[in-house]
Order: sequence, then C-alpha cells, then structure tokens
Amino acid sequence: MRWKAFISVFLMVALLCTPFNNEAIHAAAAPKVTILLDGYPLPFPEEPIIIKGYTMVPFRAIAEAIGIKVQYENSSKRITATRQDESGSHTVVLQLNNTTAQVDGQPVKLAVPPQAKNGHTLIPLSFFSRQFGAGVGFENKTKTVAITSPKRSMYVSGYYALSSFSERGMITGMGSVAFGWSRIDRESSFTTEGTDFRWPRAAGEITPERIVQETAAAGTTPYLMVYATDGMLELTKVIEDSNLRQQTIDSIVDLAVQKGFQGVHLDFEGLGMTGDKQKVRKQFNEFVRLMSEQTRAANLKLSLALHPINSVYQGYDYRTLAAYADELVIMAYAYEDESRPEPMDKVDEAIRLALQETEAGKLVLGISMGSENAQSVNSKIGLAKRYNLKGIALWRLGLIGEEAFHEMKKSISF
Repeated sequence: MRWKAFISVFLMVALLCTPFNNEAIHAAAAPKVTILLDGYPLPFPEEPIIIKGYTMVPFRAIAEAIGIKVQYENSSKRITATRQDESGSHTVVLQLNNTTAQVDGQPVKLAVPPQAKNGHTLIPLSFFSRQFGAGVGFENKTKTVAITSPKRSMYVSGYYALSSFSERGMITGMGSVAFGWSRIDRESSFTTEGTDFRWPRAAGEITPERIVQETAAAGTTPYLMVYATDGMLELTKVIEDSNLRQQTIDSIVDLAVQKGFQGVHLDFEGLGMTGDKQKVRKQFNEFVRLMSEQTRAANLKLSLALHPINSVYQGYDYRTLAAYADELVIMAYAYEDESRPEPMDKVDEAIRLALQETEAGKLVLGISMGSENAQSVNSKIGLAKRYNLKGIALWRLGLIGEEAFHEMKKSISF
C-alpha cells in the first residue's frame, strides 16, 4: 500500500511540474487523418495533425500533387507557391509561425500559422480550398479529408473506331485523335480491310477523308492508328522478318501521308507474354526505331500504345521506346473485370513504374470508357494530374457518353 501511495504522489508531482501546452496535447491526441486526392490516398512525408480544430497538412506534398510549384527559403523561413492557370499566374507567400500570408501581394490571415515538423511545413488544409481552387470536404466519422484538385488544362487524346461516328462532335478541342482504320491481319499483312479495324464507308457526303481533314482543321492532330495482336504470332512475324518489317513500315507511312494524317499511332498488343521476352523487346525496339526514322522524314508524329509494365505482357521497353516516339500511351486497363472501374492501385503502380523509365511529359494515361463511369473517370484523370503526365487518352469515342464528358470538363480544359 505504501508503494502505491508513493507512486500516486510521484505522478501528481510530475504532472504539476510539467509545462502545460494545450496545443501540443491537442495535436498529439488527435485521431489519425486520412487524405484522399481525387478519390485516392495521397502519401504524406509527415502525418496530418489537428490544431485548434484545424487540420494541418504537409504543404509541399499537396501543392505539388495539384500542380503548384513550391520554393523554400531557409534563411527567411518563407515558402513561395506559384500556380499557373487559365486566368494567369498566382503567387502565395507563407512564413513559418506567421499568421499573415501574401496572396498575389495582398495580406491574408490564417487561423493557424504554418508549423515546422520534422523538416516539413504544415499549413491549414482549408487554405488550399480558398487560395488554390481545390475543393475540400471532411468526413468527421472516418476522419477523412477529400480534396478535389483544381481544374487544369490538359492534353486529351481520343480513339476513333467504326462505332465512334455518333460522338465525333467531341473531337473539337482534343489534342489528337487516333483513327483505328487499319491493322496487321492474321497473315501478318498491313491492311485497311477486315471486320473491326478497317477503312469505313462514307456516310453520305461525310467520307473518312473529310473527317480527317476536319479534324486537322479544328487544330486536332489526326493519327492513323494501326492495330495488331500477337495471338497467332502474326505480330512477331512482322517485327522479326526484316523484309516484311520494312514493307509494313513503308505501307503504313505511305497511307498516312496519302490520306492526310499528321501522325502514326501503333497499338501493337500481346508481345512478351510467353517466349524470349528480351528478344521480342529488342525486335520491337528495332521496328519502332525504323518507323521513327520514316515518320520523321515524312513530317509525321509517332505515338505508341503500350501495355502497362505491371501487366503480363513484358515485350515493351519503355525507356528505349520513349527515345523514338513522341508519346507513350499507358494502356492501364483490363486488369480485372472490365465491367467495373479499373483498380486505382494498379493504375497508380503502372504510372509510377513508367516514370522510372521515362519523363512524365512523354506519358499519356490510357483510360478505357468501357469500364469507367462519370465518377471514376475523374479519379483516373486525378492520377494523371498528380504525376503531371502529358495527358490522357480516352478509349474511345462512342463509349464516353454525355454525362462522363460533362464531368471530365469540370476537371480538365481541352
């Protein structure tokens, strides 16, 4: 009993002798906060905390994820954040432990001053909504903060197939459109005949050539898309036979020039699932190298649609291919059930793996509208914005729908 009494007295004295810091206790006792950016968790170098009822988050982590450039001056403890949007350039200057920020040269009060914690600057999350155009919502029950990134201009590419005619009006404003009117057939021959990927018939006065011309006139780059699969090794035959390879490249470039296209888009699928993966990579690299030489000589752009690195198809050397092509479209879909939106973690992984091989400005995130919906598509667009990719590619016109198209225009300008 004496020991229990001694311990009780000791604890009371220790408590009385300890300096009382209400803010520190409140921050330390705050439950863990989860941050979602465009519907997907955003990793933080430092956990968010709550001070005086305000959620404090690492500034740089969110700012750079929504396209804001951040600079820190150690001597003055000042943080300068710059955002460029359609209305111009906006600059916000913050200083550690200072409740006054400068927004485009005008003073603005903060409820809680920026804090330094483990080498990271934390600021009130609500500040993002007011000053950077990000939407912020908070679910108290789960302690989840949902951030919607501000609208941003972005390169958008669309795929145009035989059944895309009904949505051809969406072409205006897109950066490019790949017209899927040719393919490599089962005999390993380049052709515009067939069932799905063939040259379309005219619809009255509206001919395929006219659609291509009107696309170019609208400022959208028209690509001749060439589709191929390797189910019967028809694609392997093309890339490993030097004579057939050159014949195929000549035919593709000649048709693109003849029909008024401004680029060639290769959608060569199925390479490297089985067999010698390094060999097929080398052969495909050589095919693309030769294609690149001839497209550039003909003043045509070159775009490639590639299976993601985290797929079963390992015949695609992103690093080498990026050196030859103007852009790489990551086909980050068909992971699971195609009737449901693609898993965000897989799409996120596909982007991060691609970024280990080439720069963000070369990468376009492919989004299949056959599996996405009006809500989920903006989460995929959010990932493209988060990693500052060149843009997105929509498979395909005819599947987008007015609702999804309207929702996308809330997130991006094109």
